[in-house]
Amino acid sequence: MKLDVIKLDGSSAGSVELNDDLFGLEPRRDILFRVVRWQRNKAQQGTHKVKTRSEVSYSTKKIVRQKGSGGARHGSRKAPIFRKGGVYKGPTPRSHAHELTKKVRKLGLMHALSSKAQAGKLVVLDDLAATGKTGVLAKQIKDLGWKRALIIDGSSVNEEFAQAARNLENLDVLPSMGANVYDILKRDTLVITKAGVEALEARLA
Repeated sequence: MKLDVIKLDGSSAGSVELNDDLFGLEPRRDILFRVVRWQRNKAQQGTHKVKTRSEVSYSTKKIVRQKGSGGARHGSRKAPIFRKGGVYKGPTPRSHAHELTKKVRKLGLMHALSSKAQAGKLVVLDDLAATGKTGVLAKQIKDLGWKRALIIDGSSVNEEFAQAARNLENLDVLPSMGANVYDILKRDTLVITKAGVEALEARLA
């Protein structure tokens, strides 16, 4: 697959040949769904917590005598049926993460890249020019027509560019090792630098 390369100012910078094994696959929604679910479950904090019968604060004294009251034979106000009593089988802190094989995770990333290429939402950038100014970068992004974009660079991201992009809510910047299915699908436009393309091909080859 051949794709034109542009610069941040919109000018042409030649073309690049993309690996069809990474960018030319027929996207499978089932694989993308599995990887995104794995990512989101792994990121979930799981700090939900309720107080059980042994944790609520009440006296342990028996409520009423065992016989003669005409009511039920309750022994504690901590019982779940009482107001402010303990919760029965409520949520407790736990990890929501589950296993997913490396093969499926790798395949998911390849299908995410292919889905952007197939939809015409893949842009190859020559490099990340060090503008240093958020306003200048915001104008360049607007002129290019990127409303919600993810930029993937090589092994590291230019520090000045990352600083300029930090306060732009419609722009995310990641190194190639940080590329993941969820962030790729979340953004409308996927922008990869030439260094990023090389790094991704080396990572997924």
